[in-house]
Amino acid sequence: MQLGTRWTSGDEPPAAVPAVLRPQIAAVDRAMPRDDLGQPRPRWTLTFLEGRPIAELDTGVIVEASASGEVVVRHDDEDEFG
Repeated sequence: MQLGTRWTSGDEPPAAVPAVLRPQIAAVDRAMPRDDLGQPRPRWTLTFLEGRPIAELDTGVIVEASASGEVVVRHDDEDEFG
């Protein structure tokens, strides 16, 4: 696994984030509940596994490109084979 980069949810993703993931990352960011208590926003982490980009939010939401090139959004407690 190769570590990519980190950024705060709602901020513009760094240039290292592949274009194929950006629309789904933006959709997840828009769906995040608004925090009116001043809590820190969760952060995204970009990594690459076997050359495939994976963006994981601190909340457990994962946006990744499958082996077929399809972009999948899931939560880390979901069975990815199910």
